[in-house]
Amino acid sequence: MKTIDELLAEGVAGKRVFVRADLNVPLDGTTITDDGRIRAVQPTVAKLAEAGARVIVASHLGRPKGAPDPAFSLAPAAARLGELLGTEVAFATDTVGESATATVAALTDGQVAVVENLRFNAGETSKDDAERGAFADQLAALADVYVGDGFGAVHRKHASVFDLPARLPHFAGFLIATEVGVLKKLTSDVKRPYAVVLGGAKVSDKLGVIDHLLEKADRILIGGGMAYTFLKAQGHEVGISLLQEDQVPAVQEYLKRADERGVEFVLPVDVLVSSEFPDLKTKAPANPTVVASDAIPADQEGLDIGPETRKLYAAKLADAATVFWNGPMGVFEHPDYAEGTRAVAQALVDSPAFSVVGGGDSAAAVRILGFDENAFGHISTGGGASLEYLEGKTLPGLAALEN
Repeated sequence: MKTIDELLAEGVAGKRVFVRADLNVPLDGTTITDDGRIRAVQPTVAKLAEAGARVIVASHLGRPKGAPDPAFSLAPAAARLGELLGTEVAFATDTVGESATATVAALTDGQVAVVENLRFNAGETSKDDAERGAFADQLAALADVYVGDGFGAVHRKHASVFDLPARLPHFAGFLIATEVGVLKKLTSDVKRPYAVVLGGAKVSDKLGVIDHLLEKADRILIGGGMAYTFLKAQGHEVGISLLQEDQVPAVQEYLKRADERGVEFVLPVDVLVSSEFPDLKTKAPANPTVVASDAIPADQEGLDIGPETRKLYAAKLADAATVFWNGPMGVFEHPDYAEGTRAVAQALVDSPAFSVVGGGDSAAAVRILGFDENAFGHISTGGGASLEYLEGKTLPGLAALEN
């Protein structure tokens, strides 16, 4: 995989450089609530601009239906990128139409433009190779060189991620190079003990990575909504907690395999429960109850790991040399259910381990809960991409850059 350092050594002054970024940031209306992904791509954009490139930044945001939708406009992200760069960033109101063509044509050396949401075009996400390729042709007409730096999208076989690099000289940006380097530390020559913390809502989202990590990890700690499927697999009552009943047999098989391989599975010993889900808008007090994880009342829902589990998990992470964490321990968006996720984050900060926060809600939680990002070994920008890499899957966006 050629990197941006090689591109810069060749010289980019006057060249139109298409940067496939990941500006898929959470919005409250037009207000960005977490700009981590924009900050992550800023070094690549800044370096190219400093070297005299005419930089065209493109990204998706949300899941529009292949047509323009103002709710998913990249305009707020473009404005924030300009603030981080300390310079004006032009914004095209379409992706490959008149506005994009004119905006790119008006760029001078060292200037930056952002084009509108790639997913406003049906060709971006089409499963039809010809339709996707036709859109990639339109994108290629805007640029001379391609730089892939949207790690959060490299597991998608989309036009701007997979097809476009084949049409232009292509290089990996600083962010993708860093992400791949970090993930290699989790898959080869891993320093042990190697602990993995998995949370989030659905166990089905993590089955592939659990299957793969049973061959790699020394211990796996489970939290979040997925924990209740594990508790059910052990024969415990889980009340009205989130449960994927159809996944219980698979979980039982994983617990059996872990025992046979000497991989320690660590499940909650106590949980916070309530008869109703908390109001995440008003954040009104929820007044949860702490119960043992094998004594959840039939009319109660588990919403966070309990205080004894927090201590247990901190102890299980204290002597680790490598830690990968993906998924919150509870409904961290509400203060009454944030302490489990906070405890895991603090345990990683306190541990001497090389710690990787695997993107998605985990990365958002670290920032929302006020942790210093520099206290972790690495905070990934791609939750789904990180998991698929650890599963051993071929990621289309990385394969395209390596070709």
